[in-house]
Amino acid sequence: MKLSTRTRYGIRAVLELAENYGNGPLRLKIIAQRQEISLKYLEQLMTVLRSAGFVRSIRGSKGGYLLAKAPEKITISDVFHCLEGSVVTVECVENESYCPRTNDCIARQVWTEVHKAVMGVLQSITLQNLVDRAKNNKGLSDIGFENEKEQINLQENGKTN
Repeated sequence: MKLSTRTRYGIRAVLELAENYGNGPLRLKIIAQRQEISLKYLEQLMTVLRSAGFVRSIRGSKGGYLLAKAPEKITISDVFHCLEGSVVTVECVENESYCPRTNDCIARQVWTEVHKAVMGVLQSITLQNLVDRAKNNKGLSDIGFENEKEQINLQENGKTN
């Protein structure tokens, strides 16, 4: 199973919003720069994520995007299904009528177990879990800013690169 760029980038974008949760809206330009995602592509992803209710947008000079729910309420599975749709290892796992051998096929049992394992992992991880992992791995204070608003103000005033 190979994830699409859409899903990988979309999860990175919502994770960026989760790391900023509680600090107000985050501009797409900032997300695009940090995650090295094209701004146009990110705009398309955010449209999908907004329609699905994962993010909301705030207009105006202090606007941007933020999570529509708390990071602990959004699982990776939720975002994954929104962006990727249904992903199975083989067609017969999802559609039993696809193959006449479905009931007796030992290989199908293995692919079903693989599918359940992957979905189980995705359902067990929330955005908050990933934020916590990121803090433990690198420390969010490594950027050198107290909070997102300070960084945006400095960037707007041309005091950072």
